[in-house]
Amino acid sequence: MILKINKKIVGYKVLTKDTTEAAKQEEQHALERMHENVERPEVLVGSTYKIKTPQSEHALYITINDIILNQGTEHEERRPYEIFINSKNMEHFQWVLALTRVISAVFRKGGDACFLVEELKAVFDPRGGYFKKGGVFMPSLVAEIGYAIESHLKHIGMIKPEAMSDHQKQFLEEKRREFEAQHGESEGQAFPEKAVLCTKCSTKAMVLMDGCMTCLNCGESKCG
Repeated sequence: MILKINKKIVGYKVLTKDTTEAAKQEEQHALERMHENVERPEVLVGSTYKIKTPQSEHALYITINDIILNQGTEHEERRPYEIFINSKNMEHFQWVLALTRVISAVFRKGGDACFLVEELKAVFDPRGGYFKKGGVFMPSLVAEIGYAIESHLKHIGMIKPEAMSDHQKQFLEEKRREFEAQHGESEGQAFPEKAVLCTKCSTKAMVLMDGCMTCLNCGESKCG
């Protein structure tokens, strides 16, 4: 490529590997990052998730609003900014309000907020949890809020979902057909009725096949 210079040269710089790396680092530092002093825009984009549990007749609605950083550039990214939890049931109002304020503060602080998911999912209700549709066990209402946040973080790309390969999906489908051929088909259920709870994905989808406990949902196997 030939570039014609029409002005007088008043200085020059020889680009080396070190100067190139320094320029890249300077560009990274110039990018807009999430921190507690980021000013809230008047309009935020977000998603609302509905949670219906057998413990209450009223649903819980979780709204997570996101801020878009470096908008219009190749470094554009979407990060959670605030969370709201609403319900007609006022029984849990105090701790729900406290939880939304703490989580929103963590979001605005910046950094990796994905640790919140595992912390919330690990909360167990001393009165016992409940099973959702599809056989998924929820240890507590707080844990289900954690699952909703996890879904949102996957949606905006902060958490990369672990997708099974086509070979794994085919293997599990074959296992399911074999199990149903021996024990009968599961009528209108996501997984066989005789399936037990998988400790990895918390879903009643683990069955005994060929002397080995295998989960038909996530592929977890006691035989390795």
